[in-house]
Amino acid sequence: MTGRQRQALFRYGLEGILETHRDGRKDGLWRYYQPEVQEKWLDRTVFRGSLKADDTEGLKDFIGSFEQLTYDDQIGTIGGGNHFVEVQRVAEVYDGQTANAWNIRKGAVVVMLHAGSLTIGHHSGLLNRRICQDIYPAGLPHPGNKIYPIPENGAAQDAWKRFWSVSGNAANFGFANRLFLGFMIQDAFTDVLGGCGMELLYDAPHNYIWKKEIAGEDYYIHRKGACCAGGCGEMEGTEFAYYGEPVMIPGSMGSSSYLLRGLGNPDALWSASHGAGRKKSRGDAIKGNDEEFRRFMERFHIITPIDPARSDLKGRADILKKWEESIRAEAPYAYKDIDGVIAVHRMHGMAAPVARMEPIFTVKS
Repeated sequence: MTGRQRQALFRYGLEGILETHRDGRKDGLWRYYQPEVQEKWLDRTVFRGSLKADDTEGLKDFIGSFEQLTYDDQIGTIGGGNHFVEVQRVAEVYDGQTANAWNIRKGAVVVMLHAGSLTIGHHSGLLNRRICQDIYPAGLPHPGNKIYPIPENGAAQDAWKRFWSVSGNAANFGFANRLFLGFMIQDAFTDVLGGCGMELLYDAPHNYIWKKEIAGEDYYIHRKGACCAGGCGEMEGTEFAYYGEPVMIPGSMGSSSYLLRGLGNPDALWSASHGAGRKKSRGDAIKGNDEEFRRFMERFHIITPIDPARSDLKGRADILKKWEESIRAEAPYAYKDIDGVIAVHRMHGMAAPVARMEPIFTVKS
């Protein structure tokens, strides 16, 4: 990307990419890019993937020269932790009308992608914490949980504007990262299988803050580990107005994932879970569980940058130990039962199941 493209990405998200895409000259990731497809996908992305930010604080070096085309190792990557790309088979359809409208068929192959803003998100989080700490009144005890308040107006208004821009920068980068990952996946499938149709159903973040008017007053909804689950009313004016917002709740590696439609429950702040949720911390999941881990590895296929069967790694116990720990930390026994999580959503009117997917294989970094 050129510096102009990166600045447009950070300040205007996916709409900024669409506006400046000709700068790419089909080099690097741009060889996968399809502007007509991206323009159509904007309406299937929360906020059209475009949060306006007034500035790009702390990102000058990453943006680089305005006209120069440079490469980076961030955009178009999965990231660590529980991020993944999973190829799945639609095992069950519960709501045929909605599934048909969303082009979901039993037995069809779908791809679920979970990735975020990578080191840009880490940078933004640290910077926003510092912004909040800098305006915290001197002499007051600091919060034990390290969560600092920040006023929207008054003397702290400039700090708020910085905070909002920094948050927008990270969210916009996450949207762009998933966009290019989607194009890369589409290219890989086409290269191996020949012509095959792939369409984006929906792209929704699960860590962000958004302003919403409720009963005539302005509020901020902070979704951390939660995705939006608007009902028909919230989706008015979109192609999802008759069904509700698509909600994707992945299970752990090796377990089912679900596609639901949002029911717009105000008691749940128009939100739903974004995953099964951990039952064990990563540290606890790494320890013990040997028999469970062996059974999991026997029946499920995981693709990572490291192939533990490679002959040149047989003597590298340090590398193999780290590889195994990264898999153990995200194994199914570390997570809650996904079926029970879905039952809670249905029982409390948060979201209704549309289809259940089973994994074929998972790609992790």
